[in-house]
Amino acid sequence: MNNDLRENIKVGLLGIIAVTLIANTFLSYTESEDLNSPTPVSNVASSALDNPDNLLDPHDHTKETEVEDDNTPKTTLAFEHMEYDFGNVKQDTENKHIFKFTNTGSNPLIIKSATGSCGCTVPTFPKEPIAPGATGNIEVVYSPGKQVAQQNKTVSIVANTEPSTIVLNIKANVIEVPQ
Repeated sequence: MNNDLRENIKVGLLGIIAVTLIANTFLSYTESEDLNSPTPVSNVASSALDNPDNLLDPHDHTKETEVEDDNTPKTTLAFEHMEYDFGNVKQDTENKHIFKFTNTGSNPLIIKSATGSCGCTVPTFPKEPIAPGATGNIEVVYSPGKQVAQQNKTVSIVANTEPSTIVLNIKANVIEVPQ
């Protein structure tokens, strides 16, 4: 009987997780916009479900919980691009891209953290507040190591925005280097 109860609890929890993932998918889905125009963060889906390749990745840090409301005044920001495609890159290379953004709100922007979806994607972000109207950069270094084929990675930024987590996407087609 004890094993049956445990099995029922496991099945129930898996059901709750499945319903939550499905609801999150439908609630966070937005159509892609022109990548050449600034995208207000309020129009961007911030769910880790935007990158289904990482759903079961135990090293995926994009699924962080929302930051507690610390009463920091909220602001808005717009990125020039929310996605970058490196195109073809070779294994064991270091590939950099800078995501430029503008604080479009009326309060200083405070970036609390920036985390890559795996150790191969390392972001660097401004530690000082960004004044309203000012610009800043998030530098992302993608080092594929021995990965091959098409890769999709994310960078999750936690800031005093609504929503508090913003997701940037990078892509690359990693070409195997003969050894």
